[in-house]
Amino acid sequence: MPLGWLLKPIALASTLAISTLGILSRKYQRARFYYHLTLYVSTLGALSVWGVIVSILATISGQRLNINYLVARSFYLTCSPAVGISFEVEGEEHLKGLLTARGGREQSAVLVGNHQSFLDILYLGRIFPKRAAIMAKKELKYTPGLGQFMSLSGAVFVNRSNRTDALAALQAAGEDMKKKGVSLWVFPEGTRSSSAEPALLPFKKGAFHLAVQAQVPIVPVVVENYHRLFDGRSRFESGSLKIKVLPPIPTIGLTASDVTQLSEDTREKMLSTLRDISEPGPSASRSPITASQTDTRQPEQSPETDGNLENEKKIVHLDIAQSSDTAKEEDMVSRSSKSGNDSTEDEMDDDAVLLKRPKSQATA
Repeated sequence: MPLGWLLKPIALASTLAISTLGILSRKYQRARFYYHLTLYVSTLGALSVWGVIVSILATISGQRLNINYLVARSFYLTCSPAVGISFEVEGEEHLKGLLTARGGREQSAVLVGNHQSFLDILYLGRIFPKRAAIMAKKELKYTPGLGQFMSLSGAVFVNRSNRTDALAALQAAGEDMKKKGVSLWVFPEGTRSSSAEPALLPFKKGAFHLAVQAQVPIVPVVVENYHRLFDGRSRFESGSLKIKVLPPIPTIGLTASDVTQLSEDTREKMLSTLRDISEPGPSASRSPITASQTDTRQPEQSPETDGNLENEKKIVHLDIAQSSDTAKEEDMVSRSSKSGNDSTEDEMDDDAVLLKRPKSQATA
């Protein structure tokens, strides 16, 4: 009785607050941001609990390897209509084809996707395939609800500060993947690359070492830059986004010496695709300044002085318009280096170190 007396006012106040935000969101961008954010986080929390229940039921029924698929689709079907974001997918047959790629048997693969923000969970909900697990940072293992679900679903947790027996652990994980026909999803950037422009951070090499050691293909998945819908600070709008799954990249016959080139080639393909399917960012949308717009000299001005000045202005404007993408990417690489994500061999290989294989994976 006392507990009910306490919970009822809290539930009423929460309902009123969310309802008020919903009404205000029809007119104000800031209200839409908080309204959609509340719906998104609430759905994520509820589905984490649902994920634990699904994990137990799926394990009992022999569907443990599809836990991530079932929970991902549940989240997408619940959250997508709530926040008004949907996805148009091209190339999904490359993921479905993994289920029958070896003469009707499952083909393991390393799935790599671009990582923009925590909203990526929504696109994972739409695209995540059957018989796949997730490589995640060790810290997530201890997140209430989410950590328990990920452990039960066979997630591979990463400890970036411990390199002991890294290659042996990778080899063991790769053999386990091949034996069970399980794929592994990895964000090779290692951290969020939220940007107004279509760009990627340097790739860490853990995913590529794993693919080469296991001799399984890499399947790149690219979601368009969605900064125009979600910027993490003040904008969370509804809309439609594109996802493109690229053809599998084979690794048969490759060795550790090929990993660097493999990661660079994969990143280049994903970056090119990202720019193709994304709407232009703010700097790309600026129109180059034409000669007629810059030539504002009055008749009495001297050609030798003011003319040279105008030419310099033209050159500067044209340089900005033509090299905005390159400058943006260089800036992102620079910021990545300052934050500890520089692309040296040691730092890139941090992502390859496995904490351990989950117990549920070893006993499946």
